[in-house]
Amino acid sequence: MDGTLLDSEKLWDIAIADLAADLGFVLTHELREATLGNSMTDALTKVFDAAGLPDSERDLPGRAAWLRSRVSALFKDGIPWMPGARETLDLIAAQGIAMALVTNTERELADEALATLGPDRFTVTVCGDEVEQGKPAPDPYLRAATLLGIDPADCLAVEDSPTGTQAARAAGCPVLVVPSATPVLGGVGRTQRQNLVGVTLDEVAAAFNGTIEHREDLR
Repeated sequence: MDGTLLDSEKLWDIAIADLAADLGFVLTHELREATLGNSMTDALTKVFDAAGLPDSERDLPGRAAWLRSRVSALFKDGIPWMPGARETLDLIAAQGIAMALVTNTERELADEALATLGPDRFTVTVCGDEVEQGKPAPDPYLRAATLLGIDPADCLAVEDSPTGTQAARAAGCPVLVVPSATPVLGGVGRTQRQNLVGVTLDEVAAAFNGTIEHREDLR
């Protein structure tokens, strides 16, 4: 969702930078990159580490609530679409292909973003607080495949971050990688594209079939 369908990572940039400032330090580009696509817990842990906070001062629930509130306020001003994302969703929907939204964003914020995306576009949605472990663990993609009733290897994931790509591949999904804020390394089962502008059905099929031919490499 964030950085793949919606240009919301810039809003998260603001919120996390504000959180860092509140903790007494300036968010670096490297730290922000390291938190991209992370679960709330993983992202906050990295911020706490950078701030040098002792365990006794790591108020994870309180800081998570603060971050949710800040991001929610930013979302209310509107979330722009990523280039080509809406057209790509329409292209896939026109073929009658089921789509699942798989995000590390927690349900409370994901539902706000879905107001922009249109929740009716997706057969199922899976959020970071609905699985035991978020991305880069495979849990979110495994749950989505289960809800769809489809083997993960028969699902094409579309991802923008190293964290999300790692999760999808760990679940056994071929991945169409469209990097947003940080580069994503290539590898088996990863088809790279600069953005989603002008995506064709042939390209979608190629991204999917290119990995299925090497199914022994998926696990």
